[in-house]
Amino acid sequence: AILDSSRQFLAVAEDTTSPRTSYTPFSFTLATAIRELHRSLSLALLAETSPQTLTQVIKCLAFLVSNAPYHRLRPGLLSQLWKQIRPYVRHRDATVRVSVLTLYGALVTTQAPLQEVQLLLQQPEESGCSFPGSFTPQDSSLSWRQRSGTASPARAPAASSQLSSCTQSPRLPQTPGEGASSPPWLLQLCVLLVTQPRENQSDSEGAGGGSALEPPPVRLAALQVLSYLVRGYFSLTQSSMGDIGQVSARCLGETDSSIQLHGAKLLEEFGTGVILQYRAESNIPESSRIPVYQVVQFWSEVLSGPLNRALQNEQDPILQASACDTLASILPQAFAQLPDKTQLMCITMLLGLTYIENYLVKMAAVRALGVYILFPCLREDVMFVADTANIILAAIEDRSRNVRSKAAWSLANLTDTLIVNMQSVGVDFQEELSDMLLLKMLQAATQASTDKDKVKSNAVRVLGNLLHFLRDSQMTRSAFQRPLEDAVRALIRTVLSDATMKVRWNACYALGNAFRNPTLPLDSAPWSHDAFSALCHVVTSCENFKVRIKSAAALAVPARRDCYGDAKRFGCIWHSLAMALENSEDTNDFLEYRYSASLRHTLSQALLHLLSVSELQDMPILSTSLAGEEGRGIKVHLIKYLKETEGGGEKDEEAEGERNSSGTGCPPQQRIAGVQQTLIRLQELKPGGEGVSEERGKEMVILFLEDLLKMCEEF
Repeated sequence: AILDSSRQFLAVAEDTTSPRTSYTPFSFTLATAIRELHRSLSLALLAETSPQTLTQVIKCLAFLVSNAPYHRLRPGLLSQLWKQIRPYVRHRDATVRVSVLTLYGALVTTQAPLQEVQLLLQQPEESGCSFPGSFTPQDSSLSWRQRSGTASPARAPAASSQLSSCTQSPRLPQTPGEGASSPPWLLQLCVLLVTQPRENQSDSEGAGGGSALEPPPVRLAALQVLSYLVRGYFSLTQSSMGDIGQVSARCLGETDSSIQLHGAKLLEEFGTGVILQYRAESNIPESSRIPVYQVVQFWSEVLSGPLNRALQNEQDPILQASACDTLASILPQAFAQLPDKTQLMCITMLLGLTYIENYLVKMAAVRALGVYILFPCLREDVMFVADTANIILAAIEDRSRNVRSKAAWSLANLTDTLIVNMQSVGVDFQEELSDMLLLKMLQAATQASTDKDKVKSNAVRVLGNLLHFLRDSQMTRSAFQRPLEDAVRALIRTVLSDATMKVRWNACYALGNAFRNPTLPLDSAPWSHDAFSALCHVVTSCENFKVRIKSAAALAVPARRDCYGDAKRFGCIWHSLAMALENSEDTNDFLEYRYSASLRHTLSQALLHLLSVSELQDMPILSTSLAGEEGRGIKVHLIKYLKETEGGGEKDEEAEGERNSSGTGCPPQQRIAGVQQTLIRLQELKPGGEGVSEERGKEMVILFLEDLLKMCEEF
């Protein structure tokens, strides 16, 4: 009970370096206590013979492993424990075997992937079988599985030969060469525990038939460890793809619902691992990835097996939901190469399951459709987009908040694809999509923006995408004008609300996304002033720096000067950005300082953007700002921005659906070239009868930019 949930307390422990002789830091003292716990529990493990006591000792070790920060401790603790508990996998008592598997599960999940555990998994089997002193005094009574295999090698069960990569049984010695190329011993063990009959068992829970499988708790624990292995150490398990598929298929074909569920979850974990390998940001070389054709073969076999029955098993909604999650874990590139009838089966099944009353099934099916809508092979299919949109629109009004949350997320993904198609396919796709459907989505998202924060955070994403997607012919229609204004005002309310920060920065991004639509009437719409005022307010006053970053980025989106309104509004936006830059380090929350560089980067970019679109009417306001103390502070920050070699814009994983189009990653030469172009444009501005103050202001701004460029050259 003491170790349970102790992670936050133990997190400060560290002994990777020797402490100073003058004093012993608390982190080192805590690390010493963890080592002493390991030593004491290891001694208890050796001394105890009672199955009940052994179970508690091993569970205590599992809690310790789950909570201790081994990445901050000297290696060796886990290696010793790994070797010591290995014989107990063969203990006569099933409860002890379950606790050992639970401990192995903790070992492969703690700070995964952990280098020490990775090395242990890669060791040949023989290096972990006979460590001097690692066997307990009662070892002669533990090895029922090893004894039966050694005494009667000819009677090895057929199940082991059915698994292609499990030709080396965990109980048989291997040569170093074989061990180096074979799957991890722990994976082989778990596969055998799930699939292989026990021989000559004398366990109290069911001695008798030689074909009896391990008790369900042992098999479930083994399946759980397999899932953890796949999740944390995918590169070591990917060679066993065929075995994992066969184990999952076998589990899905059984009658025990818990076994079926764990089989489906194992498939989902493996599918997710493949997807992570193929993500754009993955640093895994192509030669180390599972080839797409093998992934296609894997899913072809899985989808032609018992997974279909699980999807249709209305008596077990939890299994149905898990099967939907499994369908959502198919690699998009592999899905595109599946036979047409298989693709159609997946889509039809998911569309049908959204009508199931059980909220778990509906939620999983809607989420899976939200994944499929991002597939390149499906997103340009207008019929699929329309069918999916109608399904999601029904789900977003469901009485279950969880269903509404997933529906909002899926609708946000769907509108992301609208933007992608608008840029890749062009106006043809926009014209094919029904105006009525777009109007329904706009109204549904506006309504959802008043829901709970989990729904609201994605509803505002939808609004931003739709406002970006709409064409001029749609926005001028009377049917769209009121919903359009309601949508923008919903974003403004959310930006200014007391919602969670994630919701507010998504709303700020959504406004910036809407501003990218050149047909949006920013210069004349009645809500335009309120939209800019809301962004100016949060960029100067919000405590959360990420909200400030998103609002500053949004203010820099409009590409034309007339979008910013008259000179007074333009000046207010300029002063807000300048004030935010001056106060970019003022915060009471120390955690916000990590975003201060990103904030200054975005604010500097926004100020230069305003200069690049400014006209003669703006020169008096700009020159007044740049000639005073405010201008000196701006110049210092702009020099840093223009000379920095790395983009300061932080990558925001939480504000889903965003695309980096602000150019934060451009090199210094490109930024300086942009300032030079602004300077040339201002020099070419001709007086339009505005007066002497505009011309003098222009000269002051030109001098500021010339001085800025000169100082950049000197650094």
